[in-house]
Amino acid sequence: MTDTTDTAALPRPSLGLAVLPVILTLIVLGIQLFYFGDFTPHIPLAIGLAITGLVGIKLGFKWKDVEEGVFHVIHVSLPSVSVLICVGMIIGVWIASGTVPTLIYYGLTILTPEIFLAAAMILCSVVSLSLGTSWGTVGTVGLALMGIGAGFGIPVYWTAGAVVSGAFFGDKVSPLSDTTNLAPAVTGTDVFSHIKNMMPTTIPAMLVALAVYLVAGFSLIDGDGGSFERIQKITGSLQTNFTISVWLLLPALLVIVLAVKRMPPIPSLFAGVLAGGLAAMFAQGVSIHDLFTYGNSGYSIDTGIKEIDSLLNRGGIQSMMWTISLVLIALGFGGALEKTGCLETIIQSIMTKVKSFAGVQTTAVCTSVATNLVAGDPYLSIALPGRMYAPVYRAMRYSTLNLSRAIEEGGTLISPLIPWNAGGAFVISALGLGIADGQVENLLYIPLAFACWLAPVIGIVYAQMGIFSPRASAEEEEHWAKMGEIVADLDDDMKPSSPRVAPATR
Repeated sequence: MTDTTDTAALPRPSLGLAVLPVILTLIVLGIQLFYFGDFTPHIPLAIGLAITGLVGIKLGFKWKDVEEGVFHVIHVSLPSVSVLICVGMIIGVWIASGTVPTLIYYGLTILTPEIFLAAAMILCSVVSLSLGTSWGTVGTVGLALMGIGAGFGIPVYWTAGAVVSGAFFGDKVSPLSDTTNLAPAVTGTDVFSHIKNMMPTTIPAMLVALAVYLVAGFSLIDGDGGSFERIQKITGSLQTNFTISVWLLLPALLVIVLAVKRMPPIPSLFAGVLAGGLAAMFAQGVSIHDLFTYGNSGYSIDTGIKEIDSLLNRGGIQSMMWTISLVLIALGFGGALEKTGCLETIIQSIMTKVKSFAGVQTTAVCTSVATNLVAGDPYLSIALPGRMYAPVYRAMRYSTLNLSRAIEEGGTLISPLIPWNAGGAFVISALGLGIADGQVENLLYIPLAFACWLAPVIGIVYAQMGIFSPRASAEEEEHWAKMGEIVADLDDDMKPSSPRVAPATR
């Protein structure tokens, strides 16, 4: 006898019932964030999970079925949680080793405030493209850039916006990235065609962001903050408290080399921890016991200079636990919504209102964004719309490359802009934005991450104009037929007037 139910035989929820847990969760979340002024979304999301479970039970699911959906999504996310743990260790150990202080020191002596934001975005893009991980880039190079920006007197949210723009855009077009491979996988395309098809939105968004950061550097940022005296004070303190040497950049170089060689991310990051630990012992004279403490609880120092202390007192596995707990709860909520059919019902309801390719493309982007908002998971925001909309694109004879671009941009790029999403929670924690401590003004990094939100907007404009929206080639349609891909049944007014080949097997 089994404890689970034949869920395929259960009725799908009505639209009203499907949106009920979403609406109630957003209400509770709004009360917590805006009425109480407390940015800890954990409990509202846990309540949302419980409400979704009650909806599932009303539909005939057993709790065991809902639990299965919750833990399935959490299980899929465990590699990302492992990355969070490794990044926490890296931050603490690389500060102790002098790697991060060295990056800050050279950044302050080489860069200028005027070009800093633009340079930060470009650097994060290159590193993320090489590593294939936006999270790894934010937690390492991004952290150092936050220190350099503080030295120049640049507002924290401007630096964070540039870091996020570069790190997540590099991740979006890296063939080493998990999300860049996930999007074409769920839509039936190949990764290199997917990357090529994202260039029409990627290049303009990056150029606009670059121009804005240059303008900000030359006109919007107070030049007095980056005065010579301020920089001298910070660099002098770094030299007093750390051995500064170009050799201490080797741990970061090691991680980049391993990534370029396509080594798995977790052992690559842990190799960076070990290399940083050796550097800390031999270059800075750190004991093994202190090294263990820094890896677990974060680095601690009192230099008497507020800017230095606020930047370097961070890191460690425990610093990531707030983020990890939020990620697990958010993913569990998303898994419950998927298992009970609530997300599927909402998406299918939307599709009954869409009658054109432009509408479908816009809806696909918005669905990925909405899934990011509700479920808190960038992977689910790619996988679920990809599975749901691919048959519609095939029926309309449009290449599913359009869909893979839509869900990549609505999923990967919007994830860091939602504070309770896995991506946003990580950014806030790794960059030390202090939102949970009341520094809510640092959420301004969200609109200032121009490259992230511009790309999906540009993609929607293209769809409305009918440009950069490829039709399915004969070879692609033949591949659909060969693979037995599902093709949706659409109303006649949604189908193109002259399909080139016979539709794939239904």
